[in-house]
Amino acid sequence: MRSYRWRLGLLVLLLGLSVYSLLPTFQFYSRPEAERSDTRDPILKELRGKALKLGLDLKGGMHLLLEIDKTKLPPGVQVRDVVDRAMEILRNRIDQFGVAEPLIQRQGEDRILVQLPGLLDKERAVQLIGQMAQLEFKLVKQAAESRQVIERLNRAMAGRSSDIPDSLLADSVSVANPLTDLLYNAPEAAGSAAVLEEDLPKLQKLLESVNVDSILPRDASIGLSAKPERLDQGHFGRFIYVLNRRPDMTGEVVSNAIMRIGLDPRDPGSAGVSMTLSNKGASIFRKLTGANIGRQLAIVLDNRVQSAPRIQDRIPQGEARITGHFDSAEARDLAIVLRAGALPAPLRVVEERTVGPTLGRDSVAGGMRAGVVGAIIVVLFMLIYYRGSGVIAILALILNMFFLFAGLAALRGTLTMPGIAGIVLTVGMAVDANILIFERVREELRSGKTVKVAVENGFNRAWRTILDSNVTTLISALVLFRFGSGPIKGFAITLGIGLIANMYTAVFVARMVFEALLARRTARSLSI
Repeated sequence: MRSYRWRLGLLVLLLGLSVYSLLPTFQFYSRPEAERSDTRDPILKELRGKALKLGLDLKGGMHLLLEIDKTKLPPGVQVRDVVDRAMEILRNRIDQFGVAEPLIQRQGEDRILVQLPGLLDKERAVQLIGQMAQLEFKLVKQAAESRQVIERLNRAMAGRSSDIPDSLLADSVSVANPLTDLLYNAPEAAGSAAVLEEDLPKLQKLLESVNVDSILPRDASIGLSAKPERLDQGHFGRFIYVLNRRPDMTGEVVSNAIMRIGLDPRDPGSAGVSMTLSNKGASIFRKLTGANIGRQLAIVLDNRVQSAPRIQDRIPQGEARITGHFDSAEARDLAIVLRAGALPAPLRVVEERTVGPTLGRDSVAGGMRAGVVGAIIVVLFMLIYYRGSGVIAILALILNMFFLFAGLAALRGTLTMPGIAGIVLTVGMAVDANILIFERVREELRSGKTVKVAVENGFNRAWRTILDSNVTTLISALVLFRFGSGPIKGFAITLGIGLIANMYTAVFVARMVFEALLARRTARSLSI
């Protein structure tokens, strides 16, 4: 009786821990779907973190495999350190983006796996994740100096006409003036060069055909407008800015950035980003604006000029703004990446998959149907073939599933379709363990043993076989978890937890039930 009470106490303790582990899951998924997607509610956020998560194949969303561009790493920088920093920056960006239950983890040496359940806007997600967000503030050269640099670049290109592709020369790009012939003289472009939007591909190919950095003065660089701008009535294009080569201030001094409407007085309805600078940044900005009143200060993001406002007066408050015909979503995403910081190296997408919510719901429905049909067949078989003992096996199987889901929730696991396959396999192995025990008990009864002795010998002799089969399968699950990818790991986790729960429920719990039934009476027969 002392041993029985100890085992009963252990069962009650495990049941209590399982209920505690699964309670957030019940609370979270009992709420309406629209309410569950709210990322601002702190109570929901806590429940979401503790609840059992659904994978992309069940919920729908995006799967991205990113790779660090090692050719762009600074000398002496370790790839592992860069990946760690990139993962932290991506996590900050995605958290602010409002994606619930994102998965960000390392894959190999230089790859990062990103899963975004519920997010189907592929282009916006890729842009948000892959954007370097290298923010720089550069002074624009004075008008006379800008014209000299453009002329110098034009003469150098004319002298290297052999480097210009024949396709460009045949496409109205002249040998004598390859650059200036492409420029558009707009009234608003005083002091800057401009190119029509339809001529932008020609300009980009022309700049790529020669080594621009070797032609420009050491203190100068070229920057293009990030988006088309109105050059004059009826014409849109890009401004070409001649900038300082070294930034006068960088984005490291930005302490906060938020999206605002109406920052640009020329376009009151457009969105922009208002930035608050750190104390160090405010000091630099104050000196920079005070010493360059009347000049343009270009705000450059990832080598593209977002805007180049003219400094009207010294700005002492440590606030700056980025305008440039953004819509609200673009401005909001830009504010997110500025707050999270710049990536240490470019990321390129090597694999991407999108799972629609309809496909996810179909997968859930299909998995549920398969599980229910399989469970019904197993229950009928156990009841018909093993009668009363089959009822005990079914109770042990239900307890096994309860412990399995509780273990998944406690480990903050994610339920996927391969995970459901692991659960179905666990059901089969649980029934197999009961069949081994019951057949051993039948053999003992046929040999003339009493019911109590037959049950005791049946469990004792089947235990080693059950242990061997479960341990060998558990080793396979561990190998799959160690060397497998995401879906394989989901299968391995559910299979491993199910096997451990199976060895406890099928042997110890079922045996405890049999002993409780046979403890107070002398049974002459057993329903088996």
